[in-house]
Amino acid sequence: MEKEENQNSTPTDLSQDTAKETKQPEENLDIENENREETDQEPKTEIKEPTPEEKIAELEDKVARTFAEMENQRRRFEKEKDDAFEYGGYNFAKEALSLIDNLDRSKHVLESDEKLKETEALKIMLEHLSIIKKDLISIFEKNNIKPIESLNKKLDPNFHQAMMEIEDDTKEPGTIIQEIQKGFTIKDRLLRPSLVGVSKKVTIKEEKTEENQENPENK
Repeated sequence: MEKEENQNSTPTDLSQDTAKETKQPEENLDIENENREETDQEPKTEIKEPTPEEKIAELEDKVARTFAEMENQRRRFEKEKDDAFEYGGYNFAKEALSLIDNLDRSKHVLESDEKLKETEALKIMLEHLSIIKKDLISIFEKNNIKPIESLNKKLDPNFHQAMMEIEDDTKEPGTIIQEIQKGFTIKDRLLRPSLVGVSKKVTIKEEKTEENQENPENK
């Protein structure tokens, strides 16, 4: 009978049976994968809700930081405003110094002119130039712009710029004995340095020393 049943089974029945057999392993794999994913997932930790006291403390901290930042900005603004007021004319004053330089150059040119030497016209022009220069310096001083004193002072790199060295045994080395261009300050800030010449020791020429060695009678 069994043989007959087997013989009576159609090809379609066999294919359905084989399909069921192949589906079962796939379904088992899907179940295993789902179980594995569930085991791989870490247990979620519950987020603790902050207490009202903690919320208030956090808000107070934010407010305090905001006020501190506002205060810092206010102080920076006040400082920038003061600096702008004090040094607002810095660039203008620096450019205005060229007026004094031009007056000094004009005076030098007039004094060097042979045709004008010892004439009344030269005397009048020099007086006018001197008055204009004094007025300019007076205006500068009212705005805290002051000339740097240089002659017979020790060289200070903060205010002076040495342009040359001049042999002079009557002055201590490094003493300013010539002012090429006057420097100025505005309050505590350098507007421009003074260009100066400083003294140095007189160097004895080698020829003279050799002559003295050959002729000891000259000593």
